[in-house]
Amino acid sequence: MAGKWVLITGASQGIGYELTRLFAQDGYDLVLVARDRERLAQVSDELKTRHRVNVKVLAKDLAVPGASREIFEDLSREQVPVSILVNNAGFGFQGPFVAHELQRELDLIQVNVTALVELSRLFLPPMLARREGRILNVASTAAFQPGPFMALYYASKAFVYSFSCALAEEVSGSGVTVTALCPGLTRSQFHARAGLKRPGGILMMEADKVARIGYRALMRGKPIVIAGVLNKLASAGAKAAPTRLAARVARKFNEP
Repeated sequence: MAGKWVLITGASQGIGYELTRLFAQDGYDLVLVARDRERLAQVSDELKTRHRVNVKVLAKDLAVPGASREIFEDLSREQVPVSILVNNAGFGFQGPFVAHELQRELDLIQVNVTALVELSRLFLPPMLARREGRILNVASTAAFQPGPFMALYYASKAFVYSFSCALAEEVSGSGVTVTALCPGLTRSQFHARAGLKRPGGILMMEADKVARIGYRALMRGKPIVIAGVLNKLASAGAKAAPTRLAARVARKFNEP
């Protein structure tokens, strides 16, 4: 896969970091995007040393409007053709909708939704022109029901899921595939940043296992993959239940 470039957002930790290792093992060159420049440098050094791949680091905050276009323009200027785009960056937080600062809520929409759409829109046309490419959008099992006390996060992941499924159908037969990865509770720094107090229990999965499931689905061109048997069962139940009931169940998990 020498010369094949993969762009991964949120590459410094969790699922994003585990995906960098999987791509590097298969010989892909990598563009790593996250806010933490120091951590990105550590990941870059690890991948270069262990797998002898090329790695570019872009320390960008996707909550800042215009960051996605800066990424695209930087790579276009350096003539780096992105064959695979992984929109992994995202965050959430727990608590009543009216309890958080409006700017923090707008930042969530910017990172989870707007940046994902911008990056997809910018990098998809060159893929279609080459008739070759893949996009992996990290959604969540939260996409399948409303989520009181994490209302914006759940809604943002519902958008990612719906958008990805529709886009996968649009590009069908073009040589480009789009995959929506829907993890459930995953052991990572996400929970600390979100301020989540609930225990994970048997539904908690390790980030490396989730990454492997997403990686295999991406390479097979599957439009949707839910990580883990228990998450599949829980998601099926959420989709089958009346919306109001599903929201009440989610409230039990999310209410501080």
